[in-house]
Amino acid sequence: MRHILKLHVRKRALLASLLIFNMLMATRVILSRSVHPLLLKRTPFPHFAPKHLPKSQSCPLWSSSFSFCLSLHKSATTNPSPSSRPCSSLSATAMASSASVDEALEANPLLQDFDFPPFDVVDAKHVRPGIRALLKKLEGDLEELERTVEPTWPKLVVPLEKIIDRLSVVWGLVNHLKSVKDSSELRSAIEEVQPEKVKFQLRLGQSKPIYNAFKAIRESPDWQTLTEARKRIVESQIKEAVLSGVSLEDDKRDNFNKIEQELERLSHKFEENVLDATKKFEKLVTDKNEIEGLPATALGMAAQTALSKGHENATAENGPWIITLDGPSFLSVMQHARNRSLREEIYRAYVTRASSGDLDNTAIIDSILKHRLEKAKLLNYNNYAEVSMATKMATVAKAEELLEKLRSASWNAAVQDMEDLKNFSKSKDAPEADDLIHWDTSFWSERLRESKFDINEEELRPYFSLPKVMDGLFNLANMLFGINIEPADGLAPVWNNDVRFYRIKDSSGSPIAYFYFDPYTRPSEKKGGAWMDEVLARSHVLSRDGASARLPVAHMVCNQTPPVGNKPSLMTFREVETVFHEFGHALQHMLTKQDEGLVAGIRGIEWDAVELPSQFMENWCYHRDTLMSIAKHYETGETLPEETYKKLLAARTFRAGSLSLRQIRFASVDLKLHTDYIPGGSESIFDVDQRVCEQTQVIPPLPEDRFLCGFSHIFAGGYAAGYYSYKWAEVLSADAFSAFEDAGLDNSKAVKETGHKFRETILALGGGKAPLEVFVEFRGREPSPEPLLRHNGLVATASA
Repeated sequence: MRHILKLHVRKRALLASLLIFNMLMATRVILSRSVHPLLLKRTPFPHFAPKHLPKSQSCPLWSSSFSFCLSLHKSATTNPSPSSRPCSSLSATAMASSASVDEALEANPLLQDFDFPPFDVVDAKHVRPGIRALLKKLEGDLEELERTVEPTWPKLVVPLEKIIDRLSVVWGLVNHLKSVKDSSELRSAIEEVQPEKVKFQLRLGQSKPIYNAFKAIRESPDWQTLTEARKRIVESQIKEAVLSGVSLEDDKRDNFNKIEQELERLSHKFEENVLDATKKFEKLVTDKNEIEGLPATALGMAAQTALSKGHENATAENGPWIITLDGPSFLSVMQHARNRSLREEIYRAYVTRASSGDLDNTAIIDSILKHRLEKAKLLNYNNYAEVSMATKMATVAKAEELLEKLRSASWNAAVQDMEDLKNFSKSKDAPEADDLIHWDTSFWSERLRESKFDINEEELRPYFSLPKVMDGLFNLANMLFGINIEPADGLAPVWNNDVRFYRIKDSSGSPIAYFYFDPYTRPSEKKGGAWMDEVLARSHVLSRDGASARLPVAHMVCNQTPPVGNKPSLMTFREVETVFHEFGHALQHMLTKQDEGLVAGIRGIEWDAVELPSQFMENWCYHRDTLMSIAKHYETGETLPEETYKKLLAARTFRAGSLSLRQIRFASVDLKLHTDYIPGGSESIFDVDQRVCEQTQVIPPLPEDRFLCGFSHIFAGGYAAGYYSYKWAEVLSADAFSAFEDAGLDNSKAVKETGHKFRETILALGGGKAPLEVFVEFRGREPSPEPLLRHNGLVATASA
C-alpha cells in the first residue's frame, strides 16, 4: 500500500457478532497506506527502550471481567469429589498431570489479567494451549448467553461485547506478533489453532438466539428510544449475521462453514508466501560500479544487510552490498541505480514474487476467488463484490462510476507524463529514450523531478530526522485537536527494543489513549508495509471501575530505514507522508468519544470511509508552518530553505496522472476479479489484469507480470472488492481538508476552530453514526470530487 493495510491492517465478514473482530483481526495489513507505485513499506527512530517487563504496571484500561478465571477448572481437578475419583493406583499420576496442566495454563501470558498485552513474553509455545483454553471459556460464555438471552442491552449486547472483545484482544496480540516478529514456530502454532478459532467465530456468528434477540430489539416499541449508536449496532449485527450464514440450513450451512475455514487458511498461506518470497531474494554485489547512483543511505543499508548475512567486513564505501526486495532497498534501486540491467533484474524479481515454485500464489488466488464466488451464491448474491458492498457506503455501480471519472480525468495527464520522460531522457542522450519500460520510469522520473524542481529526495533526508518529524506531528495534533502526546516508555511491554510507547492527554491533563510505534524495517521477521490497528478499543462495558470507559490503545507500524551508524533515521518525504497517514488512522481510534465498544474508534466504520482521517493528515505535510516545524537539519538545526519548500509544493502534482492511474488499476482489477471473472474459465487472472491495464496503464505490463501474486490487500487483507476505498476516501479527505483551506490556513484561530469541529465529528463519532452523515455534519454538505482533482492538478483535464 504506498499501501496499508496493513494494516495489516485483513478481513472477511465471518460472522455477525464478530463484525468488529473480522474487520480487525484476519490480517494486520488493514488500515495500511496505499503503496508507492510498486510496493508497501515505511520506517522511523532512535529511542529509549524499556527493559523486560514480566507484568505491565497498573493502568485503568482493563475491565476485571477480562481476567481469565480458571478457578472452577482448578478446583474441579485438584479437589475431585469422592464420586469422581479414579482408581487409587492412577490417582496420583492423573492428579499430578492435571496439576501440571493447570499450572501451565495459569502461567500462560495469553490468559492473564493484564493492563497492556504482554508482547514481550508471549511465545509460540503459549499459542496452542492459550487459544484453546480461551476458546473453551468463551464457548461456555456463549452457551450461557444463549440460555439467558433477552432482547435487552444488558442481557444481549453487554455479554456479547465481552466475548467479542476478549477474543479480539488475545487473537489480535498473537496475530500482531506474527506480523512483526514472525517465526516458523509461531506460524505453525497459529495455523494449528486457526481452524478452531474460525469454528468458534462461525458458531457465534450463526447463533440464532442472538440473531433473533437483535431482531426483537429492532421490532420492539422501544426501538425509537435507542441512541443512534445503538441502532447502528443492532442493524449491523443483523446484517452481518445474514452475511455470516445465519439463515442457511443443514448442508448449505456446512458448506458455508467449510468455505470460511478454507478462505482463512488460504489468506494466511498467501501472505506467508509473499513474505517468504520477499525474504528469499538477495543479490550480492561486490563491484561498486554495478550500483553507481545509489545514495549513501542506500549503500549503508545494503552494507548493513550484508553484515547481517555474514559478510563481516562489509562497509558502505567498499561493500559488499546485498540488495533485497524489501521496500527501502527496492525503491532505492528503481529510483537511483544507473545500471539499467540491475534495475531490470530487481524489477522483474519484484513483479514476479510468489509466482513460482513452492511459493506460487497463482493457484491460491484462483481458489480464493472460487470460494468467494461460492460464498456469494450461497448468500443469494450474484458475485462477491455485492457481498463486500453490502457493508460499505458505495455500490458496485457507484464505485465503478467514481473510478471511471477519475480514470478519464487522469489519462491525458498520464500520457503527457510519459512524453515528458521520453523527451527528458532523450535530452540526456539515454540510449533507452525511445523504448522506456517499467524499470526506467522511476529512474527517469527522479531525474526529471530533480531537474524540473531542483529537488533530490535523498538530499532532503537530513532535514527529516524521525525525532523531529514526530515532534512536529505531535505539535500539529496539539494545535488542531487540543491533545498532548508524551513518551510513556516502560509503562507497557513491547515486542522489540525499537518500539516506542506514548500516552495521549486531553487539555485537562487526563490520559485518554495510548499507542505503540514500531518504526524500522526488519526484513527477517517483520511484514512489509505500513499499518495501524487497534490493541484495545474504548468501551464503557469493559471499564474497570464501572464509571469511566476503558481507554483505547493503538499500534502504528512502519518499515522505514533504521539509523545507520551514529545517524538517526533520516526519512524521505514519502516516508514523512506515511507516518502522518498512519497517525491519522490512530487518531480516529484514539480520539473517539463513543463509549459503545462495538462502534468505538475505527470499529463499525464502513470500509470505504475508514481512510478519510489518514489521507486527510497527509495534506498537512504540505502546510508551510507544519513542514517547517519538522524540516530541521539533523546536524546543524538549519530549517529547510523557503525556496525548497516552494519546490516541494510545486512538485506535489508531479506525475499525478500516472500515480492516480496506478491506484485505479489496482482498484479496477480488484472489482473485475470479484464481479466478472469466472474461476477456472478461459480467462486467467493475469488476462484480467492485462485487460484492465489497457485502460489504466500508458505502458502495458510485462506479459510475465505477476503483480497479483503479491497483492496482499485483496487476497490476505480487508480490501477484497474494496480497494476502490482508497480513491473513495481520497475524495472525502480532500474535501475535508478544503474546509481548512476555506477557513484560511494562515488564520490560526480559524484552523483551531475547524480542527475542533473535525475532532468532534470525524474523529469522535466512530462507527456510531453513518459516515455520510458524519461528513455532512462536519462539512455542511455532501462530498465533492473537485478538491481532490484540484489538489492533484487535474481540474483542467477533468473539465476538458
